[in-house]
Amino acid sequence: MSGSRTSPPARHADVAKVLEANPIDFLQINYSVAEREAERRLLPMARERGIAVIANRPFASGEVFARLRNKPLPAWASEIDCDSWSQLLLKFVVSHPAMTCAIPATSSVAHLRDNMKAGIGRMPDDAMRERIAAICR
Repeated sequence: MSGSRTSPPARHADVAKVLEANPIDFLQINYSVAEREAERRLLPMARERGIAVIANRPFASGEVFARLRNKPLPAWASEIDCDSWSQLLLKFVVSHPAMTCAIPATSSVAHLRDNMKAGIGRMPDDAMRERIAAICR
């Protein structure tokens, strides 16, 4: 089994070359509603080649929460069974067709429990993913 791990978007071209030239099993990359650069090339390439993708930093190291601090969770979040921002943001990440899983780092049991709820219920379709992205800008 082989894998490739990257974080900064500036390295995406290099990572794409590795994916093209080698039989890679998995790719770990930054991906969140605030860091969508991987959608351009790497996620489609991974999907096409059957490469598992692990989302690193699904909350952009907390940057997204800082943006949303004063915004209430939209009522439409309940359409995909979310009752917290973390659930909505994680569902955005894991619902991408190329995504295998996300690794939201936490040392809080309460946050862990809340994050786990993102794996339950309905997932966003493309239109809902765009609604989530728009409200998080």
